[in-house]
Amino acid sequence: MNYSAVARRITLTLFLTQSLGSAGFIAAATISTIVGALLTGNIALAGVPSFVYQGGVAVSAYFWGRTFDRIGRRNSMTLGMGFSVLGSGLAAFAVYAHSILIFAIGLIFMGAGRSAIDLGRFIAAEVHPPTQRARAISNVVIGGTVGSVFGPLMVGVAGAWALQTGFNELTGPYVFSLVLFALSSLIVFAGLRPEPREVGKEIARQYASATTPDTRARTLAEILRDPSVVLAMTVMVFGQTIMVMLMAITALYMKEHQHALTDISLVISSHTFGMFAFSIISGRLADRWGRRPVILFGALMLTLSCIAATFSPDVLPLSFALFLLGLGWNFCYVGGSSLLADQLSPAERARTQGFNDLLIGSASALGGLGSGFVFAAVGYNSMSIIAGITSLIPMVLIIRAQYHARKLAAAGTAGK
Repeated sequence: MNYSAVARRITLTLFLTQSLGSAGFIAAATISTIVGALLTGNIALAGVPSFVYQGGVAVSAYFWGRTFDRIGRRNSMTLGMGFSVLGSGLAAFAVYAHSILIFAIGLIFMGAGRSAIDLGRFIAAEVHPPTQRARAISNVVIGGTVGSVFGPLMVGVAGAWALQTGFNELTGPYVFSLVLFALSSLIVFAGLRPEPREVGKEIARQYASATTPDTRARTLAEILRDPSVVLAMTVMVFGQTIMVMLMAITALYMKEHQHALTDISLVISSHTFGMFAFSIISGRLADRWGRRPVILFGALMLTLSCIAATFSPDVLPLSFALFLLGLGWNFCYVGGSSLLADQLSPAERARTQGFNDLLIGSASALGGLGSGFVFAAVGYNSMSIIAGITSLIPMVLIIRAQYHARKLAAAGTAGK
């Protein structure tokens, strides 16, 4: 079997799934705080939809970590996209029926689908040699560029379509998402062949010297005692939390300043463009320069974005700030994912990566929920400053890890 060709085909399938799926998820996320404020009647609860959605992502991530091994990567991802179809249909109906309960159920199913798609980056990593893992992850994540451009921009179009058909404009983006999720499920079912789990095992056998030396599959508790694993997970958790906290409330912030949906979608589009468009660069830099320098750059961008978000509520300054926010997230996400993948043997991958995304989703859920309360209490600028201070934590951790790595390298050189 030509494993190089198989890896390219699997990565292309994951790229297409990420592209269509991200467009649907981003279109829905663009208006989630607006729908939350509408259905609850309380601006402080605007972050509830993000909390519920991210909660669905978190809980299902651990579930997928087990399911990916039991029924395979292909069947699991197809099932996940089916959940997204169901969830977006329920969300659209909930807006029509003005039901926060149905809306919440729909978001849980959508979160489950998002979680499956996000784990696709690790599928790409496992079918590639160790020296190509970061770029393989980035080649999947970059699929979100399509979503970053078309997802938010389609919000206005989908909203106008809904109004023309006699429905609330906020139902349109969820119907739009449903169609994209259905297409994604067909692509992943048809294209994710042969089963990536088996390909990954063969790649691991071929490059055994570059993978985890312990042939015995470690328990999760043992894996979490590895400093590099903890560092990778911590960076991704903080990066995701800061990104969600600021992004989730920006749409509502702009709505309060009388911006139209088209303006809001433009700002979110610039943010998601930053999240995904530079993946091809971050992945290659992570393979060439190492995971930690890439993560450090990402943490710096997160800090700068939080500062820039306080400058003005106008479209251009907010677009720039949220672009930097997305760029910082991308470098932390790709670098952290690559660093984590480097530490795991084939038998450890799915459950550990599922647990990692459980942590990311849980932190995102709390960040999304908290953003509404913080925004209502102290305003957007103060919330941005809090997020900026928080972004210093992963920066300090990476600098500390780099210092210790250089110290060990120097000690090893001196001992020769």
